[in-house]
Amino acid sequence: MLAATLGPGRAFGQADEVEKPAERPDLDKATQSFIEGRYDECIHTARAGLEDSRYNVEWHLLLIDALMVTGQYSNALAVADHAVDQFRTSIRARYTARPVYFYNGQPERADEMLGEINYLAKNRMWAYTDPVNLISLGRAALEMQADPRRVLEQFYDRAKLGSPNRRDVYLAPGDLALGKGDFQLASRIFAEGLRKLPDDPDLLCGQARAFASSDRRRMLDSLDQALTINSNHIPSHLLLVDHLVDAEDYESADTALEDVLRINPSQPEAWAFRAVMAHLDARFDEEVELRKKALAHWKRNPAVDHLIGRKLSQKYRFKEGADYQRQALAYDSSYLPARIQLAQDLLRLGEEEEGWALAKAVHEADGYDATVFNLVNLKEVIDRFTTLTNEHFFLRMSAEEAAIYGQRALALLEQARETLCERYQVELDRPTIVEIFPEQKDFGVRTFGMPDNPGFLGVCFGPVITANSPASRGLSPNNWEAVLWHEFCHVITLQMTRNKMPRWLSEGISVYEERQANPTWGQIMNPEYRAFVLEGDLTPVGELSGAFLAPRSELHLQFAYYQSYLVVDFIVQNYGLDKLRLILHELGEGADINDAIARHTAPLDEIEAAFEEFATQRAEALGPELKWDRPEPEELAEADPDWTELKRDNYYVLMHQAQQFLRAEQWEAAKAPLQHVIEKYPDQRGGDSAYLMLALAHRKLGETELERDALTRFSLLDGDGVDAYLRLMELDHEREDWRGVIRNAERYLAVNPLLPQPYRLLARAATEAGEKPMAINAYQNLLRLHPPDPVSAHFELAKLLHETGDPGARRHVLEALEDAPRFRDAHRLLLKIRGEAPADESPSPSTPAGSPPTAIEPKDATAPPATTSPGTPAPPAAPSEAEPKSP
Repeated sequence: MLAATLGPGRAFGQADEVEKPAERPDLDKATQSFIEGRYDECIHTARAGLEDSRYNVEWHLLLIDALMVTGQYSNALAVADHAVDQFRTSIRARYTARPVYFYNGQPERADEMLGEINYLAKNRMWAYTDPVNLISLGRAALEMQADPRRVLEQFYDRAKLGSPNRRDVYLAPGDLALGKGDFQLASRIFAEGLRKLPDDPDLLCGQARAFASSDRRRMLDSLDQALTINSNHIPSHLLLVDHLVDAEDYESADTALEDVLRINPSQPEAWAFRAVMAHLDARFDEEVELRKKALAHWKRNPAVDHLIGRKLSQKYRFKEGADYQRQALAYDSSYLPARIQLAQDLLRLGEEEEGWALAKAVHEADGYDATVFNLVNLKEVIDRFTTLTNEHFFLRMSAEEAAIYGQRALALLEQARETLCERYQVELDRPTIVEIFPEQKDFGVRTFGMPDNPGFLGVCFGPVITANSPASRGLSPNNWEAVLWHEFCHVITLQMTRNKMPRWLSEGISVYEERQANPTWGQIMNPEYRAFVLEGDLTPVGELSGAFLAPRSELHLQFAYYQSYLVVDFIVQNYGLDKLRLILHELGEGADINDAIARHTAPLDEIEAAFEEFATQRAEALGPELKWDRPEPEELAEADPDWTELKRDNYYVLMHQAQQFLRAEQWEAAKAPLQHVIEKYPDQRGGDSAYLMLALAHRKLGETELERDALTRFSLLDGDGVDAYLRLMELDHEREDWRGVIRNAERYLAVNPLLPQPYRLLARAATEAGEKPMAINAYQNLLRLHPPDPVSAHFELAKLLHETGDPGARRHVLEALEDAPRFRDAHRLLLKIRGEAPADESPSPSTPAGSPPTAIEPKDATAPPATTSPGTPAPPAAPSEAEPKSP
């Protein structure tokens, strides 16, 4: 059969004759030409090499690779047929020929190659122990569903030991790690290879792929290096296109695709990317034709539909993406990338039964894929969650957290639904699934398939919201109520637009609606943003989505959210909310965002100019009487009093001066610069706010009322300031301002409902204010958090329950007596509960042994309040949406 594949007199390569070079062809030089992208030169030399050394398999393989990368599939077929026929025991010839047969409409012949490789390996394994054959055997074994770990150990590791300077010994295991979603391992493998071969574009591109999901800037740096070495490197061009499509820079993506199609006019992924962009531009007939071009040579190539579907899902078109994955699986039911993507799409669509079942089936088929391994383990976690439901929501949380703040979260979501559905005139046609994860890694797996995605507080997929719980935030607390409001706003806008909206607009509206719901939520202008605006760091509106992908710093990412909000604020202020709604409706019909904005506001160039003026005015309104030139650190360190006085209106100098005074414990001296800053710039948030610094100075000086005033003003601006809220609760408790305690306890619990201190203070205040249901709930939550002194909480709760006729009072008084058996007031209460009048109603003259500690234990009066970081999205200290929330 092999002999029949090459007819008599058949040529290999192109039919035209090749003039022999004066020198004998050099295989190493020809290979280097291929690596550096000089494909025509490589083909010319390889043909000459074949004429010179017809029985050298290396020339055949190199020529096949060069012809395939340039799209000369029929010419490659002639060479492949000849190689397979002539080198009857070469597994490398058969593995190299396999894709050639696929691209020439011979899938059965392609599958025969695997069968022949398997036969040869079983009968002649002794002949294939050199590194190059081990690599080919390993790649073929993976296609035959061999165990990846055994492939790594028995083939790839042995090949590397035999030839540690070969590029293949790093490319093969690196590709394996990428294919299984182990990006950290992949980055280590490619980095090791690059230490030996720093100018290899394939290794650089592999490294870029390893960084693609975690560090876009490093990805782009690696691609830049690869394309510098080989400007025709198609995998690098395609990865760049992938990034540009994510950034919604479709013009640049199309230019990059032109570069690919110049090299290979039939390149299937290039045509698939064009089909993606046609779909996103609502050119659906063109999308069909472009997909046909992608499948022109390999008509059942599952990678084409998988790529189109994956990119559509990344644009939140999960239904369309799922349809493409199903088509890919119709071509090849075992194609794991499509099965994995479909499982994730179904879970994000809320089609959970089918999604989880598919994830389990994929895991059984491939136990090494990191994404499905993580999903299957996560399913066990979610199965232990408690589900709170009403007509509009399925809220899933850990049982412990659900008992503490689940009903509060459900009520907040219901309020958001009522408010936002009315504002945007939307009727939701299905309940929303909300899942809150106490472990950040579980949130990462549910949201992205991988655990390592810090920097997101929540993500919305349309009918499904995932969020980190306050337990995952550690020392960087964020207002979880603001996060849920923000994410639910995405539910509204994604439904209105049928998931067809640019990321910047989606994020901008959600931040805008946070600000409308609560002025302490969302983002406001600050000194860093002021500098960005006035120093030319505004991103053009049409390019704003790209600002979320590869920001220069975490602060630039935060600014992308703020600028997006600012654009929405500009549109609403100048054209009205009804125009914003019309823009969203048009997007749902497939309109281009710039066209939709122009139809309902003004042409984009006018919007750009007017928005820049709007943003500039907003920036200049921040502390207009202060000077904002930032001194060099050396100037600040060496400043003398005369220089400081000369710069007395400079924000940075004043803050530096205040910090110096506080560090030196010169509390009185610190007040003047802080009061001056606050007077000129009153809208301050965050852990470095002058209000917090001034409150510390007042506290150290014993100026309690002034401290309280500074903290109160801060609390009206900052939605995350738990330490300020707690201190205000303590101060209000001391002056028996019970309503003040309740107010700040509610603020605290909106950030962290999982600590006992606010519940203890809230319970006492609610009791004194006559708010019995609130007090009961506070004591119950306090006990759920296992306080160090549960006796008093059980006793006070028992009293309240007895007063309301709740039979649970008896259990709680017995709980108090179990830990404090000589607690006389508890004994008296128990007698009351049992209906027996106590013998002596008078209070005890002294506290008996075993009685509980006092209900309130004030903090150390000398301890300064801790600082917090500002709100959503997640501050740099942590890494939505703190996010980046959803696209």
